Amino acid sequence: MTLTRGARITGAVLCAVSALLVVVWLVRDIRAADGPVAVWEHWSGTGDLRDVSRTTTSAAALVLLAAYAAAAVAALRSASAALVLVVTGAVTLALRLPGVWTVADASAPEHLRDRALITTCAALAAGIGLVVAGVAGRRPAPEGAVRPVGPRRGGAAVFLLLGSQALIVAAWEIRQPFVYPSELYPAWFIGGEPLSLPLTEGPPGWVAVTHVLMFLAAAGGALTGAAHARPLGLIAGGFVLSSGVLGTARVVHYEMYERFFDADLEAQLNMLTSVAALIAGPVVIIVLARKDIERIPAGGVPGPWGGGGPWGARPPRPPAPARGPRLPASAGAPRAAAAGPRFRASAGPRLRASAGRRLRAPAPGTPAPGAAVPAGGRVTGTTGPAGRMRLRPRSSPATS
Repeated sequence: MTLTRGARITGAVLCAVSALLVVVWLVRDIRAADGPVAVWEHWSGTGDLRDVSRTTTSAAALVLLAAYAAAAVAALRSASAALVLVVTGAVTLALRLPGVWTVADASAPEHLRDRALITTCAALAAGIGLVVAGVAGRRPAPEGAVRPVGPRRGGAAVFLLLGSQALIVAAWEIRQPFVYPSELYPAWFIGGEPLSLPLTEGPPGWVAVTHVLMFLAAAGGALTGAAHARPLGLIAGGFVLSSGVLGTARVVHYEMYERFFDADLEAQLNMLTSVAALIAGPVVIIVLARKDIERIPAGGVPGPWGGGGPWGARPPRPPAPARGPRLPASAGAPRAAAAGPRFRASAGPRLRASAGRRLRAPAPGTPAPGAAVPAGGRVTGTTGPAGRMRLRPRSSPATS
């Protein structure tokens, strides 16, 4: 399927608007914190949070910003970017939806809450628009056109990396209720008191569940070669890389690696999780960034049951070209003569009819051509069937 020109332009504009919303809040945080270093320390948890004003964004904003920029470029340059727009819009909806009810309960000035609510509604509208543009703007691809395909090389590696990250995140979420106070639930997943969240971000439990579902969908698509695995896997790899960078920054800042063998098992697993995410994220991005294309065959897109038509049905054969009327042999070119003489099985001569002449039998007693005369006798012949001569030896007078 290909995207119409109007759908491509609409998708690029919506991606640009979404990216602009992220940039506005990033600039606001940098100005409020007197520099990007303070914002980074707040994101990574390496600074004194009491001396820094609470940010309205998190490191996930950078991943979404990169996704919007890549989707806008893909929509403008490629007519087969429908899945890119759909995936980007779906991820936006999943991550921005909690802001509809969490912004009202945030402990922030009223003007910031109003702006955050407007931003959330605008982001949700842009996400819906991306999905609609990617679905409604599709048209059948012509023969020989390039269509997006899933990862053919490295699909198993992406499946293992993203699948393992999904299991790790899910395992930590299952572990946390036994460690954190019970008062954090269910606000950990749906927001509200006593959690204090960034204005434009969702609750940590909601974000973790969204990441797990995203990782599993991308991992399964990469294993089966689905076309959606590439854009979804690239976004998932960005979130994995972001988590690994933030966790490793904390490990390095507090020099936790020096006490690795003296720390308890949970602290060791926490450090290993950050390092594993730091390695898995770039690998997933590099593997999925390699472009694999496929051209539409002459019979159409192959269906799941084989063949070239829809659902595997073979396309109908083109009708045979119409033939003109056949001319008689006399009207056309003369037939070629036989390559050699034709031999007949009859031993004697055959009488042939010619125009204006009648067949006449040979006179009695006329020897047939080539007949042998027996010694001491004469030959008398009678005409047999079909004009053949029958020979009969005549006895001599001495014998009679």
